[in-house]
Amino acid sequence: MSVTRRQFLVAGAGAVVAAGSGCGPVKESAVEARRWLGKPTAPPLVGAMTPPSARDLDEVSHVLNRITFGARPGDHARVTVVGVKAYIEEQLAPQKLEDWLCERVIRHEFDSLADPEGTLLPRKGDASDPLQALFPAMKDKGARVSHLYEYKDKVLLDDLTRATVLRAVLSERQLYEVMVQFWTDHFNIDPSKAEAKWLKVADDRDVIRAHALGNFREMLRASAVSPAMLWYLDGRANRRVKPADKPNENYARELLELHTLGVHGGYTQRDVMEVARCLSGWTVRDKTKYFKGRVEFHAWEHDGGPKRVLGVDIPAGLGASDLDRVLEILVAHPSTAKHVAEKLCRKFIADEPPAEAVVATAAAFAASGGDVPTTLRALFATEEFWQQAGRGGKFKRPFHFVVSALRATNAETYASKALVDYLVRLGHAPFRYATPDGYPEAASHWQSSLLWRWNFACALAGNGIKGTSIAAVELRERLGGDDGLMATVLGRWASEAERVAYHESGSGLALLLASPAFQYC
Repeated sequence: MSVTRRQFLVAGAGAVVAAGSGCGPVKESAVEARRWLGKPTAPPLVGAMTPPSARDLDEVSHVLNRITFGARPGDHARVTVVGVKAYIEEQLAPQKLEDWLCERVIRHEFDSLADPEGTLLPRKGDASDPLQALFPAMKDKGARVSHLYEYKDKVLLDDLTRATVLRAVLSERQLYEVMVQFWTDHFNIDPSKAEAKWLKVADDRDVIRAHALGNFREMLRASAVSPAMLWYLDGRANRRVKPADKPNENYARELLELHTLGVHGGYTQRDVMEVARCLSGWTVRDKTKYFKGRVEFHAWEHDGGPKRVLGVDIPAGLGASDLDRVLEILVAHPSTAKHVAEKLCRKFIADEPPAEAVVATAAAFAASGGDVPTTLRALFATEEFWQQAGRGGKFKRPFHFVVSALRATNAETYASKALVDYLVRLGHAPFRYATPDGYPEAASHWQSSLLWRWNFACALAGNGIKGTSIAAVELRERLGGDDGLMATVLGRWASEAERVAYHESGSGLALLLASPAFQYC
């Protein structure tokens, strides 16, 4: 049994013990999910369901392919009415979009995701703690260790993974969710390392999700002092107490190589060491009973001498402000604008990002001081983004493929272990990448996963994934028959060869989901 803080405070100790799951075991069916939430776990199909009718991917299907995790039935009709430019502007302002179903699911099922750092971390049981008497059996069961506010790391990873999948499937704020994944890879943290097992939950919420469509400079600052990042890249061990002490350069190197300038951004080993000196003294409270997980700056462990980073002098005596001075230098450097622009153009345009689009995107990034919506607006205004030749030319990463299949079929899902296991087998389960560079974007990394994609398509179409189901007959009827279903899944009118294969295969929907046309966006 696991017990949430909300249950304890609202129901009282006795009622909680009898109530059962809080973070809870995975619900095994969409029927149980509906009963528990009072709402279906797929958005209702409302409004016009008019499918795409063009023979090639039109602008609407192209935009839905690239800036979302895939079109749902009816999305093409709605965006056609709104207009693609207006739809992009809607997505660039996610705070204005109503997202009641997604918010309701996350709020009710994943209590752990709202907890602050100190209530997530493990610590040794205290015999004098009155909660021990109330919950003596909690030590080895459910989500907590030996204290009400402490979670087992596996439960936190499961909660964070399932919530990530459900947000991608359910949210109306699709570009925001796409950018959350983009920045999660950019500032990648492997939660299997030390205290990051518990602290990645807070990093996802307070760093990535808080700034995904905000300002890059603010996100970079939040990441630099994220307790999860300080653990993952050893920033917490970067200290200079004695003159002979050398700084720990792990985070400084990745800050320059991955987070800002890029591997060819013009920095030297001397710059790495100087940045490490600037960042010395930042740590995470660990071996303590109170305020565990709190980030602190210890002036007595900081190298307070003068530094020189990328040709810019940083005077002695700035203390904690050395961090902000370094970040100002890095964000303003043209290599950072170019590096971020290249990654964004690779994400939204092509694996080999076109030079003209990179230049325009980098210019917007630099002029706006790293404002993410402004940068994306410039990218989406480039000719390269809209070119007909590039439409349907990007190979979907496995997470995108799985989520787009769920969205295209309006699947009801609870993101059960059975569904997540497919992402594990496909090599793209969230928060499982071990190195700081994050999951690759290029198709070459993912093309060995085709067999498991086919297995997933067959299982989904045949309602063979526990906790996930498709009402295929009702969906087909709502879309006006087989032609409408094919057009909705493919984002365009099916070719004659595709229609013949669909009808002759004996499993037309599975064939559509496994087809080359659906593998690309």
